[in-house]
Amino acid sequence: MRTTLPCIVFALLCCVGCGNSTPSEPDPDALDAAHAWLALIDNGDYEASWENAAPYFRRAVPKDDWVLTMERLRKPLGANVSREVMHTQYVTQIPGGPDGKYLVLQIQAGFENKQSAIETVTPMLTQDDTWRVSGYYIR
Repeated sequence: MRTTLPCIVFALLCCVGCGNSTPSEPDPDALDAAHAWLALIDNGDYEASWENAAPYFRRAVPKDDWVLTMERLRKPLGANVSREVMHTQYVTQIPGGPDGKYLVLQIQAGFENKQSAIETVTPMLTQDDTWRVSGYYIR
């Protein structure tokens, strides 16, 4: 089991302030993609979250590693009880990733077994002009 890889990918894909940023209102499609993807995580459907992630994410993190990591790190938090987007930022570069259009979302979240956490979700605009999550980190 390669548990180090997903942690590295999370750190690389979810940085705030990396690359160039463009201040503007978040694209509703990017927000919808992030919330739909988080719903898969909330439902414990970790395989589907991997399958619906950006191609870059799927190449970087093997599905089995992703599922094991989510089982170990996210599942113990329990059901999501609240989520509020606190900060959004567009970036065009992330460490170790391809240049492109990313929306970094920092979300204040509450869970059944953890009252307060910060989720960083990073949808990216893929080559087919679809927003898909390319990174996720929770602390």
